[in-house]
Amino acid sequence: MNDLPPLNGLRAFDAAGRHLSFRAAADDLGVTQGAVAQQVRALEAQLGLALFERLPKGLALTSAGRAYHPRVAAAFPDLRDATATLRRDPGKVLVSVTPTFAAKWLIPNLPRFSAAHPEIELQILATEKITSFHSDGIDLAVRQGPPPSGAALDVTRLFRQDIIAVCAPTLAGTVPLAPEALLRLPKLHDAHDLWPPFLRAMGLEQDRSDFPGLRLNQTTLAIDAALAGQGAALVSRFLVARELASGALVDVAGRTWAGPQDFHLVALRGSRRNPAIDSAFRWFVSAAQDAAPGP
Repeated sequence: MNDLPPLNGLRAFDAAGRHLSFRAAADDLGVTQGAVAQQVRALEAQLGLALFERLPKGLALTSAGRAYHPRVAAAFPDLRDATATLRRDPGKVLVSVTPTFAAKWLIPNLPRFSAAHPEIELQILATEKITSFHSDGIDLAVRQGPPPSGAALDVTRLFRQDIIAVCAPTLAGTVPLAPEALLRLPKLHDAHDLWPPFLRAMGLEQDRSDFPGLRLNQTTLAIDAALAGQGAALVSRFLVARELASGALVDVAGRTWAGPQDFHLVALRGSRRNPAIDSAFRWFVSAAQDAAPGP
């Protein structure tokens, strides 16, 4: 066993060899680019061989790397399958979602899921981190952004990023607001920083120095602040459908902006797709289709 390189180094080499990029390998593994580069360097030092050529726009496998990579890559599916066989509980499904998606859509809809599938225990991992199907053991993921690509992935768009501006009715008065009134409205900012492109899409311009307001790192916090009357937040319509229907929030602009980061449901193809995962996947797709867009 002392002759075997560290497993983390082999995982980093496998991912970097598949993507020919330390950055893409880091996204795949859920670590930093520097960590992947350091693990690969340590592996090369232990082997006494260069496995990659570092190029200005990526990586290229050396002759030693090309010979080594297929055998290393082939070992990981066997290890994963063996481990999954021991760990797999056919009645449990682990889904990775952002905290906002969990709080504003998934948790309110859990009673529907439980009624439809009482035999499945849905486990929720709410995190802003891009989780890995392999290293984190997740079964499903809801990811926001461009559709993930890869022959091993099954990807379905759940929701478009239809952005609207919302606030408490006591703050807005009569809606929709005139453009000048919208510019004067206190604004709530989250990590997506969508106010500048949203206003430009409406034909309005506002200098960034004129964007006072509360700044929060998660959209769910911006929604809560909007409910508390602290300003207007930009959110995907489906995330606030209940609040719009109840009148707790109002659409102050009266217009929708199609953002660039849709919500996609992702799962692995193949042996890990047991019946419970298949059932959960179909439920997510069906529930999203049932969530009819607002006016």
